[in-house]
Formats: sequence, structure tokens, C-alpha cells
Amino acid sequence: MHKTLTIFGGNSCPNLTRDVAHYLGIPVGAARVERFSDGEIFVEIGENVRGVNCFIVQSTCSPPNRNLMELLIMIDALKRASAGSIVAIMPYFGYARQDRKVKPRTPISAKLVADLLTAAGATRVLSVELHAGQIQGFFNIPFDHLLATPVLREKLEREGFGGEDTVVVSPDAGGVERARAYSKHLECGLAIIDKRRDRPNVSQVHHLIGDVAGKRAILIDDMIDTAGTLCNAAIAVKEHGATAVYALATHGVFSGPAMDRLNKSVLEKVWVTDTIPQEDRVERCDRLEVLGLGRLLGEAIKRIHHGDSISSLFH
Repeated sequence: MHKTLTIFGGNSCPNLTRDVAHYLGIPVGAARVERFSDGEIFVEIGENVRGVNCFIVQSTCSPPNRNLMELLIMIDALKRASAGSIVAIMPYFGYARQDRKVKPRTPISAKLVADLLTAAGATRVLSVELHAGQIQGFFNIPFDHLLATPVLREKLEREGFGGEDTVVVSPDAGGVERARAYSKHLECGLAIIDKRRDRPNVSQVHHLIGDVAGKRAILIDDMIDTAGTLCNAAIAVKEHGATAVYALATHGVFSGPAMDRLNKSVLEKVWVTDTIPQEDRVERCDRLEVLGLGRLLGEAIKRIHHGDSISSLFH
């Protein structure tokens, strides 16, 4: 019987690729993704994909340039092998923070990445929790924006959050809509931190809007990078009377001093998903816990393959 669906993976998140394939009940597709001695990337697809719907799971996390090139070259290899469709599954979309010109003579790198993926031959792209939703408009091919909300909400419910003793906190004004959605779902209070950023990766907490006194506070964001914003916010919330502070984010980038900051922070627990591999970081930080997205991505892939609705996943 001719197969119609195959899952491939680059080197950025092999465990997540295996989880997705396991959910779908199929093996990971045969592909060699290696580097020549000078660092150039070599890809060889090890099976027939003519007319097959091919899905490539690859986060463009650190090192972003190498992982992006792996993805582009895998797409090109599949296109030249006459794949029926090529869907780039990017759990973490690198360069998403460069989504507009913040100063004169600066690039819009997210648009460049969109153009590269399209030029390479991707017929569709799926990503999880974009830093800026308008990035979907940079693509002239279908783009599915998946939210990790079902997995994250389920974790909060299992941990007993909700009601009058819980408050959801947005660490900056840009995340208020996200925090409000969680607050509504958990039927709890909402607080906002007014943050001023003087230069990249450096933030300072100014004001806390809302009541956190005597409550368990959950800081919710789309990503944690150097953890400066998060740890400063946790201190501010604690100083305003919160009994305990937790953090929840989709993407754990954890660059630079992030792990040291988390280990020294007032946070009780930090939950992130596996859009970026965290195996080595979990060993360095006992308050870090990783939530798997294999089932969610697998279900999204199944629905794309069969032409079913993805948005119904969140209702």
C-alpha cells in the first residue's frame, strides 16, 4: 500500500519529532542530515516521497542559523524528490522578534525567513505561539498558528490553580491579552507589570497594576529568553504580597545567564514546553519542568493531512 504521510526531523528537536511520529503511529522518515568538515550541511532523503505529504519538524532555536539552513535544505531535497506537499513544522520560529523596523536602517528578519521558506519550496508552515501574530501575513502560503494553550491550561488545572487565591500576571503590557485569556479560563484575578526596556535583553520593573496580596501568582509569557524580565517581575510580585510565584511560558529559550537567574530567583516552579529541547537545562535547574507538545502537534498534522479544521483544537 502506498503511504501518503511521512514525518521527517532535523537535528534541532529529535525527541519532539519522535513523540509526534509516535502519536501518529508511524516511524520517523529516513533522512541523513549531516555536516561536511567545513560546516556545510548535507541532506539525503532515504525513502521514496513521490506524491507523499511530507512534514518536517524543526525548531529554529539555538544555533538558529544552522537549524534554519537544515530546514531549508531538507525542504529543497524533498521538493526535488517530487514530494506531494512539504509542510514546515516550526515549533519555535526563530527571528520572530525582528518583525518590524524599530529603528531606521534595520531589517525585518522575520519577513526574510518567510521568503526563504517559500523560495525553498515549503507549501505550508505551522508554528507554535508566534512572538507576533502578524508574522502570518509575511507568508504567501498557508500558515497555521498553533497555541500551546490546551497543554498549559491542563497543567495549571492539575496543579489546582484558579479561583480567588490565584492571580495571573502579565510581565509586560504586550502580554495582557494572553494573560487575560488565562485569567478568564481560571476564573481568577489579573495583574499587569509596567516594564520599561532601555536596551535589548535588559528590563526594569516599574509598577504593578492589580492585586496580588495573599495570592498564588502565575507569570505568563510566550517565551523566556535571558529570564531578566521574568525574575524582576517575580521579585515585584513577591514584594507586593504574593504568597508564591510561578512562571509559565511556551518557549524556553534560556540564553546567557538565564539558568543562573532562575536558580537564584524567588520562583517556585517554571513550566515551559518542548518546542526547544530542555534536557540539559532540566538537570541544571530543579524548578524547571517541561510539558510535551507531541500529541498537540501530532493532532494538528493529522488534521492538515486529512483537510480537517485546526482551529477546532482550541474550542
